[in-house]
Amino acid sequence: MIVESLLCIALNIYFEARSEDLRGKVAVGSVVMNRIAHERFPDSACEVIYQGGDKVRHGCQFSWFCDGLSDNPYEKDEWEQAYTLAIWIYGIGLPDITNGALWYHSNDVSPAWATTDYTQIGSHKFYKEVN
Repeated sequence: MIVESLLCIALNIYFEARSEDLRGKVAVGSVVMNRIAHERFPDSACEVIYQGGDKVRHGCQFSWFCDGLSDNPYEKDEWEQAYTLAIWIYGIGLPDITNGALWYHSNDVSPAWATTDYTQIGSHKFYKEVN
């Protein structure tokens, strides 16, 4: 289960943030960990990442999983970094730099659910649950 979780987190970091700097990649991994710890989401990395994958494209929690493209990493250096970060985030534990974010999106989109209360890290905006 640990190896499977590392693989899922690494894939998510790779496809969601491979063009980001280290902080941006760690932030994406932190959201997965925050969701695992939250009662609204599944309690395993792979279930969190693949949640909604049985639905149409926009049903996925993470767009890369439902974009119809290959889910095989093709940039060796970026893949190795993503997997190493997954080990640090999931296996060892890194501080959460997103302040508890459960959602994020790139600066290129403006989802209807987005609020003005977010943390900007790289080219993504990170949102925590508002009570």
